[in-house]
Amino acid sequence: MSKPKVIVTIAPTGGMANKKQNPNLPTQPQEIADDVVRCFNAGASVAALHARRASDDEATCDPAVYGRMNELIRAKCDIVLNNSTGGGINGDMIHQLNNGLWEINFDERVKGMEGAGAEMCTLDAQTVCASFGGKEILVPTTPKRTRQLAEMMKARGIKPEWEVFSLEDIVQDVNRAINEGLDEAPHFVNIVLGVNAFQGALPYTPKILQLMVEHLPKNCVFNVSAIGTAQLPATTQALLLGGHVRVGLEDNLYYQHGELATNVQLIERMVRIARELGFEPATPTEARQIMGLRPLR
Repeated sequence: MSKPKVIVTIAPTGGMANKKQNPNLPTQPQEIADDVVRCFNAGASVAALHARRASDDEATCDPAVYGRMNELIRAKCDIVLNNSTGGGINGDMIHQLNNGLWEINFDERVKGMEGAGAEMCTLDAQTVCASFGGKEILVPTTPKRTRQLAEMMKARGIKPEWEVFSLEDIVQDVNRAINEGLDEAPHFVNIVLGVNAFQGALPYTPKILQLMVEHLPKNCVFNVSAIGTAQLPATTQALLLGGHVRVGLEDNLYYQHGELATNVQLIERMVRIARELGFEPATPTEARQIMGLRPLR
């Protein structure tokens, strides 16, 4: 009898960490592509990608950077390409408002889906305030903006990855969008826990994750990501709950206490745990089937 298949996503970079925190963090297209290919060979079937500026490694959603990164990856493997429309907390992504607060630039965010090759894009359908480096940064994804992002993705044949940080994100924002017909089933929901810098985001506990899974929409495929030391227990529980998993330096810079990680190490450990629990990592082709993506041409 064949083993159940689990999608293992690698999030190699993110839009927050830097090489001073972990020199293994890939930031430029070639090194991100090389790392993603290594992770693909270790069992990853989806790459959750963020772009960085060439000048200073800070965050961008420049479609040329995404396009180059996607091109380099696709030349070596068929991993599913998922571009971020969140961007990050510095660089091109932020501007200061007249009241002293900072804001993630929505016009820059939408550029993330213009990078050639994207099959999926993140869609954070909530409004939060993020605190980083002494700045309070508004991330306003209102219902109107959620609708705009989803419609733009649909027009481009891109599948949204609904990122949720709390229970209300699921029962209000994502459910509203799905009920408005902005996404076709199966819906792919990424539960992100432990983002302490986001106002209103929930920490990881077994009960919190269980509660969020119980409130997911119908016809839903769910994935779990968690920050820092929560990454390992949360992803292990996700497997037991019938979900899929994401690991990588975007979410967790350490392999264990005091030991900096590499992306490949985190993927190898996750694959090993999945197999010990009776699962088998999905191939990219199988991942596309599970998530309802079109076959790769």
